[in-house]
Amino acid sequence: MIHPTAIIDPKADLAADVEVGPYSVIGPDVTIGAGTVIGPHVVIKGPTRIGANNRIFQFASVGEDCQDKKYQGEPTRLEVGDGNVIREHVTIHRGTVQDQGLTRIGNNNLLMATVHVAHDCMIGNDNIFANATGIAGHVHIGDNVILGGMTGIHQFCHIGSYAMSAGCSLIVKDVPAYVMVGGNPSSARSMNFEGMRRRGWDSEVINRLRKAFKMVYRQGMTLEQALAELDPEAGQCDKLKLFVDSLRDSTRGITR
Repeated sequence: MIHPTAIIDPKADLAADVEVGPYSVIGPDVTIGAGTVIGPHVVIKGPTRIGANNRIFQFASVGEDCQDKKYQGEPTRLEVGDGNVIREHVTIHRGTVQDQGLTRIGNNNLLMATVHVAHDCMIGNDNIFANATGIAGHVHIGDNVILGGMTGIHQFCHIGSYAMSAGCSLIVKDVPAYVMVGGNPSSARSMNFEGMRRRGWDSEVINRLRKAFKMVYRQGMTLEQALAELDPEAGQCDKLKLFVDSLRDSTRGITR
């Protein structure tokens, strides 16, 4: 299942059923789990660990040195979980010692063609990043996030779980959980209430989140005032707590 034209370093560790297509190059210190399929003309550089049942399409570059000028060849890492789909021309870079020395991608993510994930990013599970999305260094992204095509994210931003961006958005501040943003620079438009209903979330929970969004974005409160109002309710509702925590943990200020 490894094409004869593929180049696999003897120090790479591939599970027995890993498939590798023509002309792909896999370097030393690369570990690839069972059921993963590597297409043609893929380059994977280590130290990199890729889990099980991933599919990596042609011309992707995974685990390459980062583009940070401070990088001096230190042995930083990339970790990719299970069940991810990494499409054509995606680039994913390892971390830097200025952060944790690690870039991490979780499970069941879809990275469409030409997505870039820079050094030191921490990405959760079940996310969809549409074509040509650019994620700068040190960005943290939660779970179930959808980024529209050609979205650009400034370094050090945090994107909360269930957040969404419209196509061609430029995100320069943190996006709280559930919030939908769009524009250049991005502004907050709403929450994805329709998506919540499709997931079968209870109407009471959705109404609490709707009220919380209005409190933060529509009633002229400061963030501190809104948090003081929301804190008592957050202790009674995990989904509201996720929103409140993402507001409180913001380091760059939230997208308004």
